[in-house]
Amino acid sequence: MFSTIREDIETTFEHDPAARSVMEVIFCYPGFHAVLFYRFSHWFWAHKMYFMGRLISHIGRFFTGIEIHPGAVIGRRFFIDHGMGVVIGETSEIGDNVTIYHGVTLGGTTWKKIKRHPTIGDNVVIGTGAKVLGPVRVGDNTKIGANSVVVSEIPPNSIVVGIPGKVVFRVEGEKRIQMDTGFMPDPQSRAIASLLERVKVLEEKIALNEQEEKK
Repeated sequence: MFSTIREDIETTFEHDPAARSVMEVIFCYPGFHAVLFYRFSHWFWAHKMYFMGRLISHIGRFFTGIEIHPGAVIGRRFFIDHGMGVVIGETSEIGDNVTIYHGVTLGGTTWKKIKRHPTIGDNVVIGTGAKVLGPVRVGDNTKIGANSVVVSEIPPNSIVVGIPGKVVFRVEGEKRIQMDTGFMPDPQSRAIASLLERVKVLEEKIALNEQEEKK
């Protein structure tokens, strides 16, 4: 467990250009603190000491504003940026090298005691405010755009945006997706451009009709 925590520290330092030292990460980063509380709470949960697991998890939530159920299974090099408002449910499964931003929810869609939370693959980035709901799988190397709501399976190597979340771009083969936000497709700008084009066509038709009426 301690080697995993060491990796979590290194990952936070590597992923945040604002971090100036490892000591700053250890003492001043609530995202790292939340992961640290999770690692200990999950250890107790895995050893069937459920109350201790929940207690440590609750203390972590109190100090960080991030709620990670101790029953969730989270891989190595997990990074939470900013973090406030993140919720990760009990049956969530998260792979390696996953980044989550503030306001993200990995939530359930039923009250039954079954697998009801998402499974997130390796090398996934989930943008600010995004929601992934239900026992769906998000494939490896996928980016989910800010404020998207994912309620269905997402194949690997995808970019997902919108409500409900839709795949707007996929990479086949070994080529990696450009993860920078500036390169993400913007469905809203596309929709606005389409509406403006239709308005232009309608204006041309109206002008043509007015000319015919004058004749």
